[in-house]
Amino acid sequence: MGMSSGGGAGLSSEINVTPMVDIMLVLLIIFMVVTPFLQQGITVAIPRDMKAADVDPNIIKESSVVISIPTDGDYYLGKQHVAKTDLADKVDRMLKNIKNEQDHIVYIKSGIKVSYGEVVGVINEVRKLGVDKIGLVADKKKGAGSTPAPAKL
Repeated sequence: MGMSSGGGAGLSSEINVTPMVDIMLVLLIIFMVVTPFLQQGITVAIPRDMKAADVDPNIIKESSVVISIPTDGDYYLGKQHVAKTDLADKVDRMLKNIKNEQDHIVYIKSGIKVSYGEVVGVINEVRKLGVDKIGLVADKKKGAGSTPAPAKL
């Protein structure tokens, strides 16, 4: 009785857009909130143009420990050619001769063509000796001079 009002309008087959837009807006907000949590790792701002790094004056001292890797498989401790198997022992002897704990820094220089694994291998050998301070030596950008500048880890 109350429902049957005689007009014969029947069922409407049109889509009601308003609830669909509401659902889409809610989904959009959910995705906007959740997306930052889906990133893997930590976001780090990488320097684009390094014009000048601080030059560590300790690197030019005669007593400083500098490991050079000009090519894969070539290792130098100071100016002396060293086999990789003897590298850790010789670095340890040099570090024992340094009396000041603040000067227990090992600097590592590598050539452009040296593989990343070679450098990491040397870093691991130095870390096994208990050295906490390792300086990676890099050249300054052209035009800023040619003195090497270490980047401390």
